[in-house]
Amino acid sequence: MNTHTANEDTRPVTFFCAFALKRAVQDVILPAYLQAGGAPVEAVFEPTFRLLTRIESGARPDVMAGISGSLADLVASNILANPRPVARTGVGVAVAPDARIPDINTVETFIAAVASARSVAYSRSGPSGIYFAGLLEQLGIAERVKARATVIDSGPTAVALLDGRADLAIQQLSELILVPAATIVGPLPGAIQEYTDFSTALGSEASRPSGAAVLRDFLHGPEALAAYAANGLEIFSKK
Repeated sequence: MNTHTANEDTRPVTFFCAFALKRAVQDVILPAYLQAGGAPVEAVFEPTFRLLTRIESGARPDVMAGISGSLADLVASNILANPRPVARTGVGVAVAPDARIPDINTVETFIAAVASARSVAYSRSGPSGIYFAGLLEQLGIAERVKARATVIDSGPTAVALLDGRADLAIQQLSELILVPAATIVGPLPGAIQEYTDFSTALGSEASRPSGAAVLRDFLHGPEALAAYAANGLEIFSKK
């Protein structure tokens, strides 16, 4: 990546980033970008729906990384431009440290594990939680599981494993990994798996700083792709 010269616009780049990408972006990608001479970044890490609320209130990011469908809507509204797919993540299951590892290899064993759990933690409004709530209905165990569920308003659901509120946590794999003390059992069985796709896009405002395009390109560079892969995300192959 080329470093900035003294004559370039080096205003901070406002960057909205989905929470599911936080560990890869915050711990690896942004430090590497800044070390390579990138402009300062003002980053906001929240679930995509919360980032959308900020935008509805008038915020305008220079770069955004979020759920692909939501970004497409913002592009259609001329708030963002030039969307580009970057990665996806599936839904997984985690347990407390040293807990017995349940069998979730088939739909049947997954149902048994969830239905017999003392409490299952899942997100109230994140994509994984919304999907899981519907999946419980589909599998016919909603009433039994929801009666003793631990529903998390925001943040990693696996924290409920550490304080004893739940003995199973359901969330996107890239978010379960945010609680390293928890043990990730694995992804949902293929027949009931749900993937969330993420893309990046540039703010369509003419006043965005020149560093915005540089940051967006870095989010698709080799260091970034390796960081996504190491943090529970599957990268999209280049076309």
